[in-house]
Amino acid sequence: MKAFVLAAGVGSRMMPLTKEVPKPMLKLLGKPLLQYILEYLPQEVSEIILVVGYKREIIQSYFGESFKGKKITYLIQENPTGTADALKICRPYLTDGERFLLTFGDDIYDKESVARCLLHPYAFLIGEVADPRRYGVVVLEKDETILEIEEKPQQPKSNLVAPGLYIIDTTIFDYESYVDLSHECYLTPLLNQFVKRKSVFVEKVDFWLTFAYPEDLQKAEKILKSHEKG
Repeated sequence: MKAFVLAAGVGSRMMPLTKEVPKPMLKLLGKPLLQYILEYLPQEVSEIILVVGYKREIIQSYFGESFKGKKITYLIQENPTGTADALKICRPYLTDGERFLLTFGDDIYDKESVARCLLHPYAFLIGEVADPRRYGVVVLEKDETILEIEEKPQQPKSNLVAPGLYIIDTTIFDYESYVDLSHECYLTPLLNQFVKRKSVFVEKVDFWLTFAYPEDLQKAEKILKSHEKG
């Protein structure tokens, strides 16, 4: 299985930390965020495709051509035009109908939760949050498959969110996104069309660290230290 990691963004909310390094290369307990992400990928993943852009040479220099026996291919997103456009770059590296793992180059999950996603033909990792309005909000059917996913709703229909790890296939490329007010194309409209045509199951994440602002790094280090001791 191939794993595609979208890691091309500027990380503007992380400024000034991302002035010199891209967000995926910010250090957490002395290790880049992206390294944690590559470490939680399941053993079934044999190839890693990193979509890079902003200060990509730092990522490429650090990881090189492989990571723990998994080949790394770098795809370049020249302009920060959104996650849907980043995904489109990946299409030539997949055969028709091929199933793959898609995630982002910043949030960290536990390896066991990610591995459980592979037990299903299609699956999204989900988490439960107190205020879901800044996430893609997931609404479930009675059989625990996904009914819909809505990006950053002001009136969420649930407190379940999709933080950003998906097991999908190439039919995702059959759908279209849209350009928002920031002139970017986002992934959620594609995912919402995908779940309406496929039976997509969910696995609840056991451990999840998300990073939006510089202060989140210090908070995460404390949590990670406690988690590792436990």
